Amino acid sequence: MSEIHGEVAPGFERVRDAFGNNFAQHGDVGAAFSLYKDGEKVVDLWGGIADEDTERAWEEDTLTLVYSTTKGATAACAHLLAQRGELDFDAPVAEYWPEFKANGKENVPVRWLLSHRVGLPVLDEKLTPEQVYAWDPICEALAAKKPEWEPGTQHGYHAVTYGNLVGEVVRRISGKSVGTFFRDEIAGPLDAEFYIGLPESEEHRMSKMITFSLGATEEQREMFKNFDLSALPEDIRPIVAAFIDPNSLSSRALGVTEPAMDANSREMHAAEVPAANGICTARGLARFYAGLVGEVDGVRILTDETIANATVEQSNGKDAVLMIPTRFGLGYFLPSSYSQLMGPGSFGHSGAGGSLGLADPEARVGFGYVMNKMQANLGGDARTTDLIAAVKASL
Repeated sequence: MSEIHGEVAPGFERVRDAFGNNFAQHGDVGAAFSLYKDGEKVVDLWGGIADEDTERAWEEDTLTLVYSTTKGATAACAHLLAQRGELDFDAPVAEYWPEFKANGKENVPVRWLLSHRVGLPVLDEKLTPEQVYAWDPICEALAAKKPEWEPGTQHGYHAVTYGNLVGEVVRRISGKSVGTFFRDEIAGPLDAEFYIGLPESEEHRMSKMITFSLGATEEQREMFKNFDLSALPEDIRPIVAAFIDPNSLSSRALGVTEPAMDANSREMHAAEVPAANGICTARGLARFYAGLVGEVDGVRILTDETIANATVEQSNGKDAVLMIPTRFGLGYFLPSSYSQLMGPGSFGHSGAGGSLGLADPEARVGFGYVMNKMQANLGGDARTTDLIAAVKASL
């Protein structure tokens, strides 16, 4: 049993119990959890091992990679520009990014970028990680590409490309990279430790991710080669079929680079991959979401009107990439059969392997869970569902 550090406000003791149980029952190695209520920090916990190789302990200020949880931060940049009147979600992307109009995309509205409806979850040719880190090569490839489906007719999770699509619009309007904009206009004012592009001075605080392949390995594909998919439950068959098919949208969307980006490399940490390489503390993640729906130390980023607009349903139903039902607002997961979050009105974003940030405007909470042991969580991660249940029972 890992020793749990930190503090909880009176009435939130069961959250500490749920967090501790994640180590005892749900396989956590190193993790942290934070909760803000009415702009005040009421839970701040951490424990376990930050680096299994060295047995370095997880400390109060340990940073970790949160994969797609980053998408919530990127979305906030777009919403802040819209709130200021600088971005119109119904305007064509090409109005801000002229090169994007190629291959019939001249009338695609910005809102389809944030709601995964544009049809660009994959690239025509794989890029190297270095090309993705350089920014321009992947943006140029996306601008030139023909969509995989008629934009607006369906939705499919843009696992990696989302960040460049939304981030390039942010850059064209603001003149700042999305990581710089997020730091200057959101994370900085909130004093939230959340980076898209980690300064070298903070690298020593990084946890080491215990990863697994997000797509099928050659060994797994060979194992399934003669497998009778009809033996599986009907709702699982298309997911497994897509997972083992290297040419499926699912496999291609999760594998836009060759080789895969290295989650533990300094190169990935330093780059801006605003769909997938955000780095934060649990406290920074919770503080960020708290600052979207209320004041934190006198600072609030988005208005109630902006949040209401961000959480209007844009996409719902079977996801053409993930092959499960997903539900999106403008850049955020909304409660669905895949993830109930905190319930109606809540919104947020999870990351591959388990991290989760969310806000509930009605309950006035910001929630942040981060960890270094990735787990397959397609059907819902017990670590976060138990934390959510404990939080709801404590409010």
